[in-house]
Amino acid sequence: MIAGLHHVALIVADLAAARRFYLDALGGRELAAHYRAERDSWKVDIGLPDGAQLELFTFPAAPPRPSRPEARGLRHLAFRVSRLDDMVLRMARFEVACEPIRIDEYTGARFTFCADPDGLPIEFYELP
Repeated sequence: MIAGLHHVALIVADLAAARRFYLDALGGRELAAHYRAERDSWKVDIGLPDGAQLELFTFPAAPPRPSRPEARGLRHLAFRVSRLDDMVLRMARFEVACEPIRIDEYTGARFTFCADPDGLPIEFYELP
């Protein structure tokens, strides 16, 4: 039986842009960064407030992953936020455009989407 989510691993094209998004814009905290010379690859561990982590990887010549129209695999990454309007304003300060806020027809919760630097859909889901 699982106890919870530990991490989500993402392959990024531009580590500096990914750090700016996940650390600066979203407010994650860098736990560790390791360069793996044998793979010419970086691995950066990012801590989230609830204890879960993101792992950012770089790989030379990694192919892009299609996300629109929707492709198999990871559909989007959703973050729980307590104040959606504040998150949308924060994203705007980092020049990240969010879609118009919508209402989940099943839960009544408010949510919106933006994209990370590699085009991965990121959802902000409001749970006060």
